[in-house]
This record gives sequence, C-alpha cells and structure tokens, in this order.
Amino acid sequence: MDKDFIDIEFNKVNLDRYYIRTSILDSLKTVLPRLTANLLDIGCGKMPYKNYILKNSTVSNYVGLDIEGALIYDSVVKPDYTWDGKTMPFSDNTFDCAFGTEVLEHCPNPEIVLKEVNRVLKKEGIFFFTVPFLWNLHEVPHDEYRYTPFSLERHLKNSGFNNIEIKALGGWHASMAQMIGLWVRRSPMKPIKRNALSFLLKPIILFLIKKDKKIKVTFKEGQMITGLYGVAKK
Repeated sequence: MDKDFIDIEFNKVNLDRYYIRTSILDSLKTVLPRLTANLLDIGCGKMPYKNYILKNSTVSNYVGLDIEGALIYDSVVKPDYTWDGKTMPFSDNTFDCAFGTEVLEHCPNPEIVLKEVNRVLKKEGIFFFTVPFLWNLHEVPHDEYRYTPFSLERHLKNSGFNNIEIKALGGWHASMAQMIGLWVRRSPMKPIKRNALSFLLKPIILFLIKKDKKIKVTFKEGQMITGLYGVAKK
C-alpha cells in the first residue's frame, strides 16, 4: 500500500495516478504539524495514510469512519466505525482534528457531512480535505461533484467553519500531465498500443509535473486546476 500512496514510484503503469497521489501526499505534509491527539478519518476506506500520520505527527488516536454499505476496499482493513450518512456515532466536541481525502465528491449532500464534521470537532479543531477537479468518473454511480474553490468555501462556511484556506493541488501543466496519464492508462486501447504510448509519454508527463511546481496557482478567470486541498477551523 505504501507504494500506492506514500513511497510512490514514477513508472509507466501508474502514469494515471502518480501526480494525484503525490500532490495529495505533499498537501498532507503541510498540515502534519497541526494534526494532534484524536483524529477522525472520514470516508477512510483502507486508511492508507494512517501509519504515516501516526509516525509523523502528534496524533495518538486514529479513528476511521466510513459510510454503511461503502465499497469493500480491503478484506482485512475495516473502518473502526460506520455511519448512515446523517449522524456520526460520536458525541459533540470529540476530536481535535479530522481529515477526508477525495471523499466530499461522493457526498450527495455535502453540508450534511460537513456539519457533522464540525459538530464532532472540538473548538479550534481543524478539518483537512482534498477533492478532485480533473478526474474520470469513478465509483459510479456514487460520483456526485467536482468542486470549484468558491463552491467548496461556501459549503464550509454554511457548515460552521471559519479561517478557511483552500489551495490548488496543481495548475495548467499538472492538469495536462494528469490528463495524458489518464488517457494513456485508462482509455480504451489495445495493450500493445498502451505500453508503447506509456513509454513515449512518460518523460513528457514528468516534464510537465516539474514545470508546474515552479508556478503559483491563483484562482483567476481561465485557470485550470487538477484538484483542491485545504484546512478549515471550527
């Protein structure tokens, strides 16, 4: 699992996933000093960041929560708790921090989820999140939204959060790199063609990723983004 989410190799078979996984990890690293004590992982799935967070922060209690009837990601790793999508099975002011990576796009009514996150957080508690913007349909039909920074901020404010910081996971060059990777690894084509194109496009994707890191992304007219990450405080 570490090679899929933490120690991520850049090779021709993960050209579709490499940028999004590394950008999520990089964004998580920026918030690690602010993750403390009791942490709630919302939409936890296989909890791929659990060990990394426990080793690199002051989090001492990591709780994984997922929706009842969620996809079975792993036959061994199970969430610590499940919920019905309406009321989380925790008292008010239980957690010091919470995070949800690539989960809000699957919520039919995001403010129901966000208000529950706000409720179970202690005062001054933080919520770290990531959401995709440029990504293929996935977990169909439970793929609900692609957020702009403006809609995401509005949902967070409506749910009781303040001091909201939202940033882009990547800009124009990363978007092109990610789109090329998705096309060559996921679009319908014969295996021999996929292998050949993956070999040829790999250095181009890497060039675009490196070029993107040199540019600061601002949310202005005409800007392209791969996804968003941020922190909101109760």
